[in-house]
Amino acid sequence: MNFFGQTKGSEIEKQIAQLASGEAVGGAMYYALAKVAKEMFGLDDVAKEFIELGNQETNHGAFYAMLNGRYPINEKDFWNLIKGLSKAEFKGEGNINQLADKLALMGIDNEAVEQVREFALQEKHHGEVTKAIIDKYAPKDNEEDNSNKPVYVCSVCGFEYVGDLDKEPDSYKCPICACAKGVFKKQ
Repeated sequence: MNFFGQTKGSEIEKQIAQLASGEAVGGAMYYALAKVAKEMFGLDDVAKEFIELGNQETNHGAFYAMLNGRYPINEKDFWNLIKGLSKAEFKGEGNINQLADKLALMGIDNEAVEQVREFALQEKHHGEVTKAIIDKYAPKDNEEDNSNKPVYVCSVCGFEYVGDLDKEPDSYKCPICACAKGVFKKQ
């Protein structure tokens, strides 16, 4: 059964959106607790349990986002989102490395700085994987010429919106980081 968008525009849409956000935060919390359990207290079994709980919370958040129709299901919008996501992941490498530099300047423990640098490499890897998926599976015959369209970049995650962002409702949110329309800057 396709649950996509069934609560969009309903009286419970806002509640479902809050659940999606809360579950995503819950997933991050359980992953953080797993690190604390393992690294601070040597509780490897507890860490594994928290990771599983984090996976479930993240899955819940994805389901609620799907109920509200947050992500596209038509092919063109799907691939446009993946392309924007891929670009944001590549940009993320540089942004995360800048964060690591700031942490180092602050005197943060070098092990933490190196962990952040590892995250930067993972962001690059995410970009490479999504780019390979695009190259292999995205339809080539439907490529649109976007050279004359304005580009707006999310200042938080780097997602690129191609087209007239003013045509989107004020409630528009970045499909990657869910930040408000106001954080986008015209490139």
